[in-house]
Amino acid sequence: MSGPRALRQPMGLRAVSAGFLGVWCLLASFPFVWIAAMSFKAPVDSFAPNPLHVLFGPATLAAGKGLSLLDLAAGAAVLWIAVRLAVRWLPGVVARGTPPGWIAVGWFVGSLLFGLAFVAVFFGLLPLVLGGLDPVVGPLGVPVLGLTAEHYESVWVGNEFYRNFVNSLIVTAGVVAVSLTVGTLAGYGLARSGSRLAFWLLIVALVFRALPHSVLVAGDLPPFIHSAEVLRPLLGEAAPTLYGKPWAVIAVLVSINQPFTIWMLRSFFQNIPLDLDEAARVDGCTHFQAFRWVIMPVMWPGVITTGLFSFLLAYNDYLVTSLLLDAQNQTMVPAIAGYFNRETTTTDQVEAVAAAVSITAPLFLLVMVFQRQIVSGLTAGAVKG
Repeated sequence: MSGPRALRQPMGLRAVSAGFLGVWCLLASFPFVWIAAMSFKAPVDSFAPNPLHVLFGPATLAAGKGLSLLDLAAGAAVLWIAVRLAVRWLPGVVARGTPPGWIAVGWFVGSLLFGLAFVAVFFGLLPLVLGGLDPVVGPLGVPVLGLTAEHYESVWVGNEFYRNFVNSLIVTAGVVAVSLTVGTLAGYGLARSGSRLAFWLLIVALVFRALPHSVLVAGDLPPFIHSAEVLRPLLGEAAPTLYGKPWAVIAVLVSINQPFTIWMLRSFFQNIPLDLDEAARVDGCTHFQAFRWVIMPVMWPGVITTGLFSFLLAYNDYLVTSLLLDAQNQTMVPAIAGYFNRETTTTDQVEAVAAAVSITAPLFLLVMVFQRQIVSGLTAGAVKG
């Protein structure tokens, strides 16, 4: 798209900007691409001094574990179709199949089912089909790239990494649900309030957000450890100990994240004209009905963008989860750190790398599914205030 001649950048400036952007993209993507290549190779290839061995895996290929040209083409086609479906088809299905007022639940269920279907097709059905086609297609079925998924099988099945995945889903779903529920109500109230108290409440929230996470964990740790004694007069002998349970982590992460959530959502609400509230009130809506039926449908890009930040906080947290969860309830990030700390053989190290690569798949899925809402939310100005 062309603009006024006076505002056009010189060719040299555009070339320099593109060069810096290209270098940054290369530096940012290199670690993930490299460990992803390592995770699909035999240990001798994964830690080979020659980078070409890490990429192409000659030792892995010699062991009879590799992909043919047909496998590569079919895998690329399935990935391309999955991305297209996630971007173009899934949003419409969720919108049509979700009852009014349950759009957040619909997105969560739809994204989860789509991810499970992709895993079943890509890692289950596709290898079975290609295993029968490779021997009959001649040169196209001869392996040319060393690759094996045995490390992922060892991590998810042998080491039961799926338990850590389920724990991460519980923690992140709880943090996102509580943060957005409280944040939307508080952000709407503060955005529509003209009192000085609202301003000082936001300042106090910002101060608590700036506190180190270790301070909040240290303050909450004794009550969680002694929670059974505190709750016993109310619940009797069935009083639970919150320490080591996901609910304790959800409470702490919500307290850490809530000020940021309120600030973001307040900025979104401030960008919505007051005329919408007044029109809803004239039509007979209460304040809550105006918020629920008029304001929230306009706010969904902001809610999804804020929810993504809440998700990333809970999903990538290490300090809180490692201190408050026991070994049976650990989420994925502390579990992976434990793999790297205790494993010594090269095979174990490659399995730890495979576990690290595994946790990025939900992030890619979220970005693909919600890319339009995220871009709309960011450009609406929520990150300016």
